[in-house]
Amino acid sequence: MKILVINAGSSSLKYQLMRSEDGHVYAKGLCERISIDGSRIIYKNDRGQEFTQDMPMPTHAEAMQAVLDALQSAEHGVVKSLQEIDAIGHRVVHGGEKFNKSVLIDQEVLKAIEDCIPLAPLHNPANLLGIKACRKILPNVPQVAVFDTAFHQTMPACAYMYGVPYKYYEKYGVRRYGFHGTSHQFVSEQAAEYLHKSPKDLKIVTCHLGNGSSLAAVKNGVCVDTSMGLTPLAGVPMGTRSGDIDPAVIKYMMDCEPDLSIKDVDRILNKESGMLGISGIGSDFRDLGTAKDKGDKRATLALAMFAYAVRKYIGAYAFAMGGLDCIVFTAGVGEHDADVREMVCLGLENFGVQFDSAKNAKTHGLAEISLPTSRVKVLVIPTNEELRIAQDTAKLVNVK
Repeated sequence: MKILVINAGSSSLKYQLMRSEDGHVYAKGLCERISIDGSRIIYKNDRGQEFTQDMPMPTHAEAMQAVLDALQSAEHGVVKSLQEIDAIGHRVVHGGEKFNKSVLIDQEVLKAIEDCIPLAPLHNPANLLGIKACRKILPNVPQVAVFDTAFHQTMPACAYMYGVPYKYYEKYGVRRYGFHGTSHQFVSEQAAEYLHKSPKDLKIVTCHLGNGSSLAAVKNGVCVDTSMGLTPLAGVPMGTRSGDIDPAVIKYMMDCEPDLSIKDVDRILNKESGMLGISGIGSDFRDLGTAKDKGDKRATLALAMFAYAVRKYIGAYAFAMGGLDCIVFTAGVGEHDADVREMVCLGLENFGVQFDSAKNAKTHGLAEISLPTSRVKVLVIPTNEELRIAQDTAKLVNVK
């Protein structure tokens, strides 16, 4: 079945038309600079044809129409009619406590997504724009919301609660939610399949490492803890985000520099910290690796901090789950940076990890990078959140 997967941002709209059974991508691309001068659509199909076209896109509705026009184009289209699109799956960042799984979209779901805007003020409004644009143009096509936060809703209260007065949880939903849930779920299931075991028989730590990074403890097929929190700022230091810090650092920074506002500090912690802030070079791990090889001390420190934080979370989650069977690396850095993977894994020998440095160095795509004798298996698994969205969508609309 053909599922159109949509990931709408505030000024962008990513799309893929996929076959849900095997993940074949008929076409994919991006509409960018929506509502901004210079808007355009980027398109590529499974025949190797691609193009970029400038066109006005005042709203997401025009962007969505541009996508549908491209998919039906006589020259480079992949469907003869929009009736070939069986359903639409939307990535939605925040579902709060209302959703622990993907759901068919109706008015009640739209209202619930809107209610979660205070928890994801940059993302949920954009996700809603994408949904509403699709509903306007394709009102009879079933649509599904797949939430980044849903997979983490199985966490016990002792893992998701913060040590602040309980009223802030009751009134405002202040708690750990976690993100990248679709990716964590996908790769943990792929790991179980690779190991020829049921997810219910495994204790896995999934490491979604990229410019934004998070880890999850997946025990018996469900998430029991994750590193991101109320927002994606928590956890390990990331490309530009600080990760975990002492909350008092915020007041101390403002005391030291009285001109700083709380918005300034929020910007610093989200956009000027992490690898960028420590290294002074940038947020791209490839650039940091090059600088490290040349002896740059701050780049070396930044990468060491990142690897140490990831390793520390792996250890904490192994103890929290009462054991560890598998570590999974995924996402941009996790899949492609062999040096980071090695920095994380070396030193874990006493915990059952026997790392294969030679195999790790030449790994591309899905691979086992631990020795055959390793009690804890270490895997690299490319994530495919779009496929997971398509599969959930197909399951819910029950298109045969």
